[in-house]
Amino acid sequence: MKLSPLSSLIGGFVLTLSSFCSAEKSATFLDFTYEGKDAIFSQPLAKGEYQNPILAGFFPDPSITRAGDDYYLVNSSFSYSPGVPIFHSKDLVHWESLGHVLVTPKQLPLKNQRVSRGIYAPTIRYHDGVFYMITTLVDVRGNFLVTATNPAGPWSDPIELPEIGGIDPDIFFDDDGRAYITHNEAPIGEPLYSGHRAIWQWEFDLKTKTVVKGSGHVIVNGGTDISKKPVWIEGPHIYKINGWYYLLCAEGGTSFDHSAVIFRARTLKDKFVPYENNPILTQRGLDDARPNPITTVGHADLVQTKEGEWWAVFLGTRSYEKKYFNTGRETFLLPVTWKNEWPIILENGKEVSYRLPAPRTEKSTAASQPTTGNFVWKDKFTTNKLLSDWNTLGTVETDWYKLNPDKKNITINAGENRLSGLAQPAFIGRRQQHMHFDARTTLKLPDEDGISAGIAAFQSHEANYYLAIQRQADKYTLFVEQTSKQNPPKIIASATLAKKDVDKNIVLGTEGDAGKIDFYYQNKAGKRINIVEGADAKLLSTEIAGGFTGTYLGMHARTEPK
Repeated sequence: MKLSPLSSLIGGFVLTLSSFCSAEKSATFLDFTYEGKDAIFSQPLAKGEYQNPILAGFFPDPSITRAGDDYYLVNSSFSYSPGVPIFHSKDLVHWESLGHVLVTPKQLPLKNQRVSRGIYAPTIRYHDGVFYMITTLVDVRGNFLVTATNPAGPWSDPIELPEIGGIDPDIFFDDDGRAYITHNEAPIGEPLYSGHRAIWQWEFDLKTKTVVKGSGHVIVNGGTDISKKPVWIEGPHIYKINGWYYLLCAEGGTSFDHSAVIFRARTLKDKFVPYENNPILTQRGLDDARPNPITTVGHADLVQTKEGEWWAVFLGTRSYEKKYFNTGRETFLLPVTWKNEWPIILENGKEVSYRLPAPRTEKSTAASQPTTGNFVWKDKFTTNKLLSDWNTLGTVETDWYKLNPDKKNITINAGENRLSGLAQPAFIGRRQQHMHFDARTTLKLPDEDGISAGIAAFQSHEANYYLAIQRQADKYTLFVEQTSKQNPPKIIASATLAKKDVDKNIVLGTEGDAGKIDFYYQNKAGKRINIVEGADAKLLSTEIAGGFTGTYLGMHARTEPK
């Protein structure tokens, strides 16, 4: 049956639904529930306190800007679509999603990229009534920027910056009307050691939206002290404060030696001098056995409130068993103090706090849903477009899913692509935001052979789980497939259900407990039956799987041999 032509904004992408055909093998999901509960969040906040992280789960490389009474924050999205999540707040603590910046295939052309490629380290800035977002689309476009007068969109088509190589671009607007782009790039000549990088700066013509030819030059070579062979100087941001130009960078790589370092100069033509007490933020060198450690902190951005306070947003991780984390790199908030005209986010040797006095503000944000702490989140698919929590891998170029708000479900066409391949799988996921979680979906039982559907825990093409059900003649088969860096996809457990033992719908779920993960279904009586107990969830951690992302939990459908 061919549907009448219809266009709908789904997940931020404009799709034409005229070709969505019920004759294709498809799976119908009736709801999805995510429940997160970590002990560190269990105690109520004291009056006037806020909770770190402010954005729990995979929200790395935060950048922030203020426009009047309002704050806007963006994060890296790598190979997920839509791209660059954007949030709004009036108090720096409570954040509401505005959706995403990059929402069309022209803005975000992703195809066959590995999960940790794609969009790197965006910067957002507000200048003269216009919002600018500048970032890198690795493997596809390089550095580019988009603009908008409303941060909720629409944002412009990409303005490409072919002169600017490397990653992590920043845009800075000086008092004299000039603008500058600062970024990470290879040093001049051959690198002196592994991880030797440089920070470059170019002038940018705001009228023509082009880079001023010949203006590029190195402003930092290697890092804070090249004689000590510092690695991976990146994530630059330029600020002008009280007559000084400050350059804030990440240094040390994104793992446990990560940090934030600061430089300053009187003019942009002068040498940028590093602070003698760098880094101004790190957790390296602390006791690995400390309880509830926050680790890998760095990649910061500064903002001044209307009340005059300075604050920093930065990435960090909440680890278990010292070095494992499945939730990815999250967004944290700390106050900034000043010493001898140098900003300090956290004194060396101190731990990042989970709870602190909140910023002074006369206004607060009424977030539609929590972004931190313990909560339950549920989608019954009653909207005309996907909620902003959901993402797909790569750009959706064909209409392989369809929301049916009148029927309160979502239909996903089963494709041949697996979670272990680079070609886009029929997978729609949301972030794992807690070490301890329960995620479950109600699925209409497949009414034909040759298709499986269910719930997946996905960190990368080389690290994922898939709990699925498929019909095989007069019975149903449940299976759990595991993919790891050590082993290709393999079935680690299965169970057979007679048709009489199941209703027309079935609940499939997964429960995580730090380094362990269960997979289960609910029988006709609503009783939980575990298919797998205590499977290895560490294979979903960055320590084992590698990369820069966190685990996603969501719905997947695929074709199966009959």
